[in-house]
Amino acid sequence: MKIFSGSSNPELTQKVCDILDAPVGKARIVRFSDGEMYVEIGENVRGTDVFVVQSTCSPANENIMELLIIIDALKRASARSICAVLPYYGYARQDRKVAPRTPITAKLVCDLIEAAGATRVLSLDLHAGQIQGFFNVPFDHLFAMPVLLEHMKAHFPPASTVLVSPDAGGVERTRAYSKRHGGSLAIVDKRRSAPNVAQVMNIIGNVKDLDAILIDDMIDTAGTIANAAKALVDAGARRVTAYATHAVLSGPAIERIEASPIERLVVTDTIPLHENARGSKKPVEVLSTAPLLAKALRRIHMGDSVSSLFV
Repeated sequence: MKIFSGSSNPELTQKVCDILDAPVGKARIVRFSDGEMYVEIGENVRGTDVFVVQSTCSPANENIMELLIIIDALKRASARSICAVLPYYGYARQDRKVAPRTPITAKLVCDLIEAAGATRVLSLDLHAGQIQGFFNVPFDHLFAMPVLLEHMKAHFPPASTVLVSPDAGGVERTRAYSKRHGGSLAIVDKRRSAPNVAQVMNIIGNVKDLDAILIDDMIDTAGTIANAAKALVDAGARRVTAYATHAVLSGPAIERIEASPIERLVVTDTIPLHENARGSKKPVEVLSTAPLLAKALRRIHMGDSVSSLFV
């Protein structure tokens, strides 16, 4: 087994390799002056199971292209199998046609990864679970719930906690957390008037005098999570903490979080925090998914079951 890293998240790859007691694969990635990329694999991978860890986060297009080139290089180097490990799967929100004459970009990215030569794909907390069905190769969809739930249980007693879905689409996810944590469940009823613009209508469930935990798969521009936090405080919540797997945090996200009633943001390391997030006035805590990914990679390599890691 050999593990290679793209440029998007080398720290996470190193942690995974440290846990598995395996070195990061040798690869030289060069960007020419015109922006083109060149990859040279620096060691023998013939007949080897290889894993390529690359979050297709911002800059998404560059990271996706880099992933494809690495996979192609490994394929042409006669690797036995190539598993694309995508802690964060970019373009996942474009999983269906929302208007006439629009693309389904999540499917396009799937086709590109398969065409490059990936024989298996592993990802964490897809925005849309049905993306698994877009692939014609095995797909392992892991959840960051064990990582986030352990932190929740250590800091929030069930009796005084309510777990909140920031919109109707996240109810199933939040219900799963609520069931395992033991806290009660609430839902924010939200209407979106334009892309990246959210207007909160009301709260379904009791949040008065409770510690509210907002749970989402990702935080992008933070409009939804900030408006939901304000609505929870207005409804009597004692304090608000936000948990999310993917810290996209683009545009005005940090400014919105700092201006919101959110006391603390807890995320994972599927996407490296950018400078604004690291310098945020509000505490941003990063939990590592490396142990979870390392277990999955070891089981895939050994041919063992991965299903016990799905929940």
